[in-house]
Amino acid sequence: MNGRSARKALDVFLVAGESSADDLGARLMRALACERAVSFRGVGGPRMSAAGIASLYPVQDLSAIGLGTVIAKLPTLLRRLRETVEAIVAHPPDVLVLIDAPDFTHRIAARVRRRLPHLPIVKYVSPTVWVWRPGRARAMRPSIDLVLALLPFEPEVHRQLGGPDCVYVGHSLLEHLNDLRPSADEERLRAASPPLVLALPGSRTHEIKRLAAVFGDTLGKVAATHGPLEVVLPTVPHLVPLLTELTARWPMRPRIVVDQAEKYAAFRRARAALAASGTVTLELALAGVPSVAAYRIPALEGLLLRLMVRVHPVIRAHSVILANLVLGEFAIPEFLQGRCTPENLAPALADVLGDTPGRQRQIDAFKRLEAVLGADGIDPSKRAAQAVLDLLERRST
Repeated sequence: MNGRSARKALDVFLVAGESSADDLGARLMRALACERAVSFRGVGGPRMSAAGIASLYPVQDLSAIGLGTVIAKLPTLLRRLRETVEAIVAHPPDVLVLIDAPDFTHRIAARVRRRLPHLPIVKYVSPTVWVWRPGRARAMRPSIDLVLALLPFEPEVHRQLGGPDCVYVGHSLLEHLNDLRPSADEERLRAASPPLVLALPGSRTHEIKRLAAVFGDTLGKVAATHGPLEVVLPTVPHLVPLLTELTARWPMRPRIVVDQAEKYAAFRRARAALAASGTVTLELALAGVPSVAAYRIPALEGLLLRLMVRVHPVIRAHSVILANLVLGEFAIPEFLQGRCTPENLAPALADVLGDTPGRQRQIDAFKRLEAVLGADGIDPSKRAAQAVLDLLERRST
């Protein structure tokens, strides 16, 4: 019997409440299983279920976006919070891993720490303390032993803010580089006519409703001056009816795709993209697709954000665009709030469609991104798994 099989199976309890967290959790589970005999419990979605977890309750119970939705679901959220804590305390695992969803998972951490003071607790994905509510970093320290960071500047931010120990493991997008990077033939297709333009108006209903008309008018203006465009809009299945309705008014109808392979194929062929602010801007940068980013929220919310947001000095580019934050420069032009108009977006998009200095600046910046992210051939999920095991090793000595 070898050493791996002889050891007692590691009991890991995970909590993930969103689609992106479900993907991170599943990858971490598979990486841990490659290193140790391990059993899994907790809360997760379909990917984590496929990796071997039986969720305590439907993960959809934790999806609440927007103040009105949170208030309506508050009784359910509080009940699920109590159930999760009780499940952990009743049968203490070897380690608790809380993935993203800080408002929910930090409450779990605090309650579990009071009742199981010696249980190792890991937070996978740092909250955005580097731009919003920095006091959360210090507040995490009593209940969280280790933060697994997706962005390279986050460990230093936590150190300066007095947060928990924090280690950079890498962004999960690095595990999709082969899917995102074009082959030589696909690279040539990026120069084909009509050019393929990605339209990415967001992943949430309120984002899409605010940006769909602006994006449609922008693409119409570009087509009027630049010529025909092939527009592809990647999304998820439950948003197809809404997007079909809203894009029916666009000057050119986009091809809406939900299949992951079709999405990656479009990224590899795309000449340019018009995107809502979010993780997708980093995905586009890793794919080498020059982009224009836009975002719009209600005026009052925008005013409050301007008053409350404070970008940590570790970050060189005070941007809301993730790719710009990581690069430390304004590589991708961003048009926010009152500047998010077809009159502003159309010239910027037309510029990156052409063989222009603006397009080349983005491409040159994107070539530095892999080095900035530390893509050394080790998958982020494997780094995350090793960080968890290292924490347990330190605790056992």
